[in-house]
Amino acid sequence: MSARNPGTKLDLERISKVRVNTKAVLKRAQHIQGQKIPKKQWQAAWLLKAVTCIDLTTLAGDDTPSNVHRLCLKAIQPVRHDLLRAVDMHDKGVTTAAVCVYPSRVADAVKSLKAANSSLPVASVATGFPAGQTPLETRLQEVRLAVADGATEIDIVINRTLALSGQWEGSDFIKTSTGKESVNATYPVAIVMVRAIRDYFLCTGHKVGFKPAGGIRTAQESLVWLALIKEELGNDWLCPVLFRLGASSLLADIERQIYHHVTGQYAAYHELPMA
Repeated sequence: MSARNPGTKLDLERISKVRVNTKAVLKRAQHIQGQKIPKKQWQAAWLLKAVTCIDLTTLAGDDTPSNVHRLCLKAIQPVRHDLLRAVDMHDKGVTTAAVCVYPSRVADAVKSLKAANSSLPVASVATGFPAGQTPLETRLQEVRLAVADGATEIDIVINRTLALSGQWEGSDFIKTSTGKESVNATYPVAIVMVRAIRDYFLCTGHKVGFKPAGGIRTAQESLVWLALIKEELGNDWLCPVLFRLGASSLLADIERQIYHHVTGQYAAYHELPMA
């Protein structure tokens, strides 16, 4: 695991000199989206790589211990065992990267994972998700409670008021959005963000992770995201420590594509249940 980012002294002069060539960014995004995607066993391999980078998420107002339990079981066994066996990956420990839930559901997730003898991390949105507009002490207390219940990763919603007014700090991981916006993870925005990560690494030697979230639903999209990370940041970032896909419905489509690779047919969604 890479060393935690210690942050650097805020250099507003350097930040003020940052310029984005929008036309070039859009052209680069179009190029990445237009690339040929891998086929057959190569596609299956990349899709399984994508699975290992997914934060399997449920952030619904009607979350219950039972649906969190099913989510945890799916995270532990994200692809049907017979399908993994068919591609000789049944004994490689393929799981999602983490389970992501509201702070009030962390204890449920931890209990389910422990019962299954799984060491899969539990991530929790906190700090006033999704608006991030609650008072600082409330936000901090929410983090404390989530950690006390067993969360090992905290997905923080920044106070965008601070960002818009230029009050910046460093971070371990940066994320495109809460996933609850009308526009979420887009390739042009991602390109700007990952190049900032690359610049930061070149300046400091510290690697910051990246998480696109919101609206990523198809296996093909996950392949585009992996290609973007590989080409812009390199192979070091193609791991759960530095790259996560925030998604709730993506896994179902990936499993369908692997089913098709194995059988030559597409499964109905009920054949590949949550758990």
